Amino acid sequence: MKLENNINKFKRKQTPFFVYDLNLLKNTISSLKKHASNNFKIHYALKANPNTKLLEVIRKEGLGADCVSGNEVKQAINCEFNNNEIVFAGVGKSDSEINYALDKNIFSFNIESISELFVLNQLAYKKNKIAPIALRINPNVDAYTHKYITTGLEENKFGINPYEFDEVLEILKQLHHIKLIGLHFHIGSQITSLDPFKKLCTRVNEINKWFMERGIYVQSINLGGGLGINYQEPDASSIVDFKSYFDVFRKLLEIKPDQQIHFELGRSIIGQCGSLISKVLHVKKGINTNFIILDAGMTELIRPALYQAYHKIENISSKSATFLKYDVVGPICESSDCFGKSVLLPETKRGDLIAIRSAGAYGEAMSSTYNLRKPAGKLYLD
Repeated sequence: MKLENNINKFKRKQTPFFVYDLNLLKNTISSLKKHASNNFKIHYALKANPNTKLLEVIRKEGLGADCVSGNEVKQAINCEFNNNEIVFAGVGKSDSEINYALDKNIFSFNIESISELFVLNQLAYKKNKIAPIALRINPNVDAYTHKYITTGLEENKFGINPYEFDEVLEILKQLHHIKLIGLHFHIGSQITSLDPFKKLCTRVNEINKWFMERGIYVQSINLGGGLGINYQEPDASSIVDFKSYFDVFRKLLEIKPDQQIHFELGRSIIGQCGSLISKVLHVKKGINTNFIILDAGMTELIRPALYQAYHKIENISSKSATFLKYDVVGPICESSDCFGKSVLLPETKRGDLIAIRSAGAYGEAMSSTYNLRKPAGKLYLD
């Protein structure tokens, strides 16, 4: 998507707003489906972006839903995802969230602790239901990503550790309203090297074998998500290399023919489809740097403030041949409200339009009304 080609359309819309390229989204899903094997089931991770217009496209393309809250389960069902293709993860599912998901007969609850086993069994008992579960296993695999989005180490809050396996099997014998159907793994997010996924395969093979040796045979192996995108050059890598990603699992996983492999991909599906469009309010000259002050802030895209994450920033309206370095900041009353430092841009003036790229994932989804900000608008390009 060439954003510059839509300048006139952008100028007519109140900033800030998210713009979504629906054709790129469809092409991304087409590539994903092309390279996934027949026994690979893909669940879209709603936490990346639960926008209903985007979910409609994703659901029509035949993907399932990965949810981490009761409201995400409701959103998936309201958007007509198949109930039997919804998985529900999360370390702190409330009783009301669990009860709702039980009533909707979802595919699986991804269980993250021994305590949760007892709670789910009791709630299922009250409804005279059998709850299908996958044990979320902590494989102790380092994803080599930001510490806030690493989830597969023993020091993280997620999952059941291998030293708990014997206790879990004894407990499962006592719980008659739970049915173990799968094992679930997720090691982190924004993983750009395939090495962590190769290590994950080794651990999955070991753990799957451990359970089978004890007579526990599961139909589902859920490998989570975590595949990253190219934030530095979004146009050069608008669709990630799904072939190489899936090839890792095709070559290295040792599973039985009738075991189905599940994935929970979010960012790699939706990340490059969205950009945040903002208007320059002021250009402020400082002693050591110049500031571009935008009408978008960390309330629209918190990743740079929260993770020190990089997003490519473009001035899509300036025609200047002179380039200067700017600190690009927002209007929020926080010093952390900064999108990028020393960003080389064409000479910029008040009223210019700035695009912050790769904002399709964890932009709109993590936005807030801090400082009583009004939610950003949305624009869809076909």
